[in-house]
Amino acid sequence: MTLAFSAASIDGSAYRDVVDLAGRAPGWLDTTIRVWSDYGLAVFAVLMVLVWWRARRTGAAAAVTALAVPVVVVLAYGLNDVLKMFVREDRPCQTLQVRTLEACPAHGDWSFPSNHAAIAAAAAVALLLVSRWLGALACLAAVAMAASRVWIGVHYPHDVLVGLVVGGLVALAALPLLRRRSDALARRLTAAAPLRLLLTVS
Repeated sequence: MTLAFSAASIDGSAYRDVVDLAGRAPGWLDTTIRVWSDYGLAVFAVLMVLVWWRARRTGAAAAVTALAVPVVVVLAYGLNDVLKMFVREDRPCQTLQVRTLEACPAHGDWSFPSNHAAIAAAAAVALLLVSRWLGALACLAAVAMAASRVWIGVHYPHDVLVGLVVGGLVALAALPLLRRRSDALARRLTAAAPLRLLLTVS
């Protein structure tokens, strides 16, 4: 038998308030938030491509740093998933038995911390360290992603807040380390003609 942690006492009332508000919101708003929650991570992928495309014009080392952004996101996801398996917090829609916009995930699909929030925050902070204006846009999108996960009913507020912190901290720690190796990696990669296209315009 799997023992799981129930966190309803932390911010269950706030979660209920948000889910109740979602239940009374206009249909178009709920649909928009559901679509964003389900598919919004694709926006971060597009921003990563844009940052990389612009970095190629700056130089090979800048392009290598831009290519490190998805690596940072994978690291954040991995760490966050380990935390999920360690804490094993039940989804709020399972514990509180509320009606939600999104179908409640099955037992064993743990809630804390939010993977969506961690991925979005890691991408946003890493992008911010590479491109200020695209990173700022990504930061707004990350907050919107985190909020949407509570709105559709699959996470407590503390799940998404901790997910944002985990993703942001991983990006702050990992990207500068990878950036320090960017010159050396750029020299190695540009030595191979096929890979050179990833790093420079010419």
